[in-house]
Amino acid sequence: MTERVVLAYSGGLDTSVCIGWIAEETGAEVIAVAVDVGQGGEDLDVIRKRALDCGAVEAEVADAKNEFADEYCLPAIKANALYMDRYPLVSALSRPTIVKHLVAAAKKHGATTVAHGCTGKGNDQVRFEAGISSLAPDLKCIAPVRDYAMTRDKAIAFCEEKNLPIATTKKSPYSIDQNVFGRAVETGFLEDIWNAPIEDVYEYTENPATPREADEVIISFKEGVPVAIDGKPVTVLQAIQQLNERAGAQGIGRIDMVEDRLVGIKSREVYEAPGAIALITAHQELENVTVERELARYKRQVEQRWGELVYDGLWFSPLKRALEGFINEANQQVSGDIRMTLHGGRAVVTGRKSDQSLYDFNLATYDTGDTFDQSLSKGFIELFGMSSKIAAKRDLA
Repeated sequence: MTERVVLAYSGGLDTSVCIGWIAEETGAEVIAVAVDVGQGGEDLDVIRKRALDCGAVEAEVADAKNEFADEYCLPAIKANALYMDRYPLVSALSRPTIVKHLVAAAKKHGATTVAHGCTGKGNDQVRFEAGISSLAPDLKCIAPVRDYAMTRDKAIAFCEEKNLPIATTKKSPYSIDQNVFGRAVETGFLEDIWNAPIEDVYEYTENPATPREADEVIISFKEGVPVAIDGKPVTVLQAIQQLNERAGAQGIGRIDMVEDRLVGIKSREVYEAPGAIALITAHQELENVTVERELARYKRQVEQRWGELVYDGLWFSPLKRALEGFINEANQQVSGDIRMTLHGGRAVVTGRKSDQSLYDFNLATYDTGDTFDQSLSKGFIELFGMSSKIAAKRDLA
């Protein structure tokens, strides 16, 4: 029986060439799998037909936008997940979504191997292969660009030689990955970290310096889940999409950073994530109102570790799964409304309201009606600082 390889298929030049390339290099039949996580572009049926025309024996397409939003983006919102305190894990979240569909297709079609189009320098190769090995340890993985040195010049030559039905036009100066949660741009002139990004880099966001009217929005959450925008019920996907439009129109969510890649190098990345940044900003502030102090302090440590695990491709790991249980528990009381002003590249919280609020006006006020017993503070400070005071007497002697 001929071996089968499931290929993560985008419909572009490289993965289209991979179909015939893999067949020639391995003698296997190729099943192409394309997953829609809100990246836009061509219709799924067009992509499916192209895969078949390029030599795939089967081609599957999946509309996974709601799955991606509910099962991958939502946990990141609940975790306030920002790698290196800035990056909302745009690409890292989409990879396990795609992996799940690749593994399901491999089981369905009796494939022994999964292939992807990643290079040997990036994080995504790890995310794909660590994810696949976690869900199906017996599956093998290959990466033609990495394992068979399939350069772009070779890909174009192969495409022309085989007369494949795909354009081989001039390559974009950037490497771009996008989905509904955001957009990642790298390479080209951005590799010189002294070069500032130009407006051509951006697609999800308008120039924040352009004068425009501010936009006020109210985001409602229930147990950490965004459930309404300006009082109108939304799914998680709709919340992200609507805030992509509204926050993006105000230039919110632009991130230019040098980040620490898992493979050990530093890489300059430019991101756009207007909906993600608006939602995480609102969620963080609602947690400030509703989550008890010690739980909130500890959760911030968990959030950082959760984000590192997801960035590093360990979505299906036992530790990430266990931390998520903690994060879900910590979100049980995170319900209420956050009012924000979207303007000039910033999402600024201006109001908070929650039936689960721990904010007590009578304890917080400095005016008449103050119920905070200030006479207790003197003894509290004496006890709180006692160990440091004792140590200081010793060390200063």
